[in-house]
Amino acid sequence: MKSSRHLMILLLLRALWSVVRGADSPEESLDYWKATVRSRFPSVPQLSTTNLALMLPSNATNAQATNVVLLDVRSRKEFDFSHIPGARHIDPDAKPAEVDRALGDHAGPVVVYCAVGWRSSGLAQRLIEAGRTNVQNLEGSIFAWANEGRPLESKGKPTDKVHPYSRTFGRLLNPERRGKP
Repeated sequence: MKSSRHLMILLLLRALWSVVRGADSPEESLDYWKATVRSRFPSVPQLSTTNLALMLPSNATNAQATNVVLLDVRSRKEFDFSHIPGARHIDPDAKPAEVDRALGDHAGPVVVYCAVGWRSSGLAQRLIEAGRTNVQNLEGSIFAWANEGRPLESKGKPTDKVHPYSRTFGRLLNPERRGKP
């Protein structure tokens, strides 16, 4: 989608500017990007990592258990490097009809995530505009999830590393969580 590419270029330019300005710039804070995502995508509900953890079968009690579907909206390379257990990969530029085919008749909650929340909020917004309800973005996305030490997997095995997306954005990951693609 053309507008998605333009937004991504803007996002990358902002990140590059943070490198020029120095390590103390606010753009190198995950909180900054969370606020930026909320501001840019006000109609997209944001789900905290804590609340997602409670929704997942491994942590949920019977009262909390949900039939949540996790959609990883990063590149295939990022997804294959590691992802949240049980997540399904979907292209960041997927059209709502493609997502509907992937979800089938699933009517429960859908949580989308990417590296920091920009690409996933874009997809969530398109899904909401197409009439899908119960869609939320994981606030801070996989970077926040990983920084909190939450479970990740790679090829069906536990890992603690995440693809950094880029050198600039990788700085938002705790050094011990930053993978080397």
